[in-house]
Amino acid sequence: MSLPASKRSRYLPWLVISLAGILILILPLPVQARDSTGHTFKVEARRFAYSPSILKVHPGDQVTIELTSQDVVHGLVVDGYDLEAQAEPGQTTRLTFTADRAGTFRLRCSVTCGSMHPFMIGKLQVGNNDLLWRGAGLALLLVLAGVWKGYQ
Repeated sequence: MSLPASKRSRYLPWLVISLAGILILILPLPVQARDSTGHTFKVEARRFAYSPSILKVHPGDQVTIELTSQDVVHGLVVDGYDLEAQAEPGQTTRLTFTADRAGTFRLRCSVTCGSMHPFMIGKLQVGNNDLLWRGAGLALLLVLAGVWKGYQ
């Protein structure tokens, strides 16, 4: 049983929009070929924050975090990489590793440093933020669908 031509023409744009949304979600984004590089981040720890709190690298990069405590003993754990370092006040500790896993990993303090200790967190972003670009593509698709619906 086939649909009449009037119904087919009504459903065809929605089918195209749905397929475009699925493609935005599942197709890989273009990746530029590049050599792995080394990054050194000087991270200052003080109650109850890291500065900088977001570290961005690419997969395969060699990462060195130089952790310096400004006030009390602080630690730094990189979740997902099973790495930990501690720094005494005024001292610097180095943590070096290869960012071999893509994703976002939490940085957290491993030494209880006060009442707000659980909120002393940061992020290690390995790779591009694909979620941002996919979300922007879907938002654009929704706007186009809304405009199309308005002209019907």
